[in-house]
Amino acid sequence: AAFFFLFTLLMICVRSSRDPRAAIQNGFWFFKFLILVAITVGAFYIPEGSFSNIWFYFGVVGSFLFTLIQLVLLIDFAHCWNQRWLCKAEECDSRAWYAGLFFFTLLFYTLSIAAVTLLFIYYTHPGTCYEGKVFIGLNLTLCFCVSIVAVLPKVQEAQPNSGLLQASVITLYTMFVTWLALSSVPDQKCNPHLLTRFGNGTILAGPDGYETHWWDAPNIVGLIVFILCTLFIGLRSSDHRQVNSLMQTEEGPSAPEIMQQQQVVAECRGQAFDNEQDGVTYSYSFFHFCLVLASLHIMMTLTN
Repeated sequence: AAFFFLFTLLMICVRSSRDPRAAIQNGFWFFKFLILVAITVGAFYIPEGSFSNIWFYFGVVGSFLFTLIQLVLLIDFAHCWNQRWLCKAEECDSRAWYAGLFFFTLLFYTLSIAAVTLLFIYYTHPGTCYEGKVFIGLNLTLCFCVSIVAVLPKVQEAQPNSGLLQASVITLYTMFVTWLALSSVPDQKCNPHLLTRFGNGTILAGPDGYETHWWDAPNIVGLIVFILCTLFIGLRSSDHRQVNSLMQTEEGPSAPEIMQQQQVVAECRGQAFDNEQDGVTYSYSFFHFCLVLASLHIMMTLTN
């Protein structure tokens, strides 16, 4: 997180590749890895004390913000998916694309309902676990509202490609986040992940002292989602201006044919083609800031 925060500050207001700092972004890999290793080694010399308690709050805020970014990316992914399949259905005049959208929408809602059922079975008990019941019930209600909003006429007018596919993706993701939260509740009656060790045996713990599995199912799924969303941040620019405005990326050059011809000429000459002389295709600073938040998110996930 410190490494990426350093580059967040260093890359502020880089407008094009003509800026000397752009060379640092796109090169000097040996020195950047050297700095990363140095910061990592230096972290082991942080003295014990109040640092961990204060850093915990930075982790909470950063992880929460990255969760919001994950939501935006998932909504945009589902929206583009729905738009492309609808366009193909109209071009090919085939109902197979409609059937595919219906199948995946039904699949995601089915998995969400199964997740809610399992959460109620394993993370709640009659007469106790009120916190878990509130979390599950509130998120389920909100997901139901989102599904209704997605098909309202006003929403359809503003976003013709809006539909239940986006709502089903977000519903499933919300159930995953709920599962991740419930797996951190410090009460063994309401959390089957809690264990404590006494001597050679392992027994269920109470709220006073407990351990959690470092590498359990919520962490594995969370790591997969984290990697996918981080790749999205680094590799993809959206088809929608709202998302590009938030993520500070560009849809592409204004004259793609001319730039493509220039790129072909440069490749024939054995040269690298610089397509950021007039302006960067994404914000270097915001890109590193997203990786700061991603680092904090995975830190909070893997350390429970």
